[in-house]
Amino acid sequence: MTDPRQDSATVAVDGPPRWLTTDEQVAWRGLVELSVKLPALLDANLQREAAVTNFEYGVLARLTEEPAGLLRMSALAQDCNGSLSRLSHAAKRLEGLGLIERSTDPADGRYTIATLTEAGRRKVVEAAPGHVRTVLHHVIEPLTPEQLEQLTEIARAVLARIDPASPFLCGSVTSRGTTPPG
Repeated sequence: MTDPRQDSATVAVDGPPRWLTTDEQVAWRGLVELSVKLPALLDANLQREAAVTNFEYGVLARLTEEPAGLLRMSALAQDCNGSLSRLSHAAKRLEGLGLIERSTDPADGRYTIATLTEAGRRKVVEAAPGHVRTVLHHVIEPLTPEQLEQLTEIARAVLARIDPASPFLCGSVTSRGTTPPG
């Protein structure tokens, strides 16, 4: 991910400030509220139904997508849109629950590998149906097919500006989550 402070240096600051129009202000406030409330909703549902946070579920789910169920922590952090520090805290908890194991990368001892355990795979299989129901109910079903396509286009446009290396933009996300974990 790019550093937002670096991006702000590229924004023109010459001349008088430009303020948001009424329509822009409404769109911006809606996006801000959505970006706060949706993760909280997903967190609450996953904690209630599966005793994991949304971020922890994302870590486990991402590991299920790897044939061997393992990834370097640095790649996993990037794929899960989290810092290495955040992932390390989550990994410590997941490891304590027996859902992942961490080990030194045998190919390069400077890296740590996270490996999904069988208990971790079962946790994803257990949590996935409720998580998908929540996403369908609160995000997908309220939208028309056209709005869903627009949401995808909007996500691409904004991500292209803030994180051109996003896995979403690179196409690696498009096939994720299309089939139940198994």
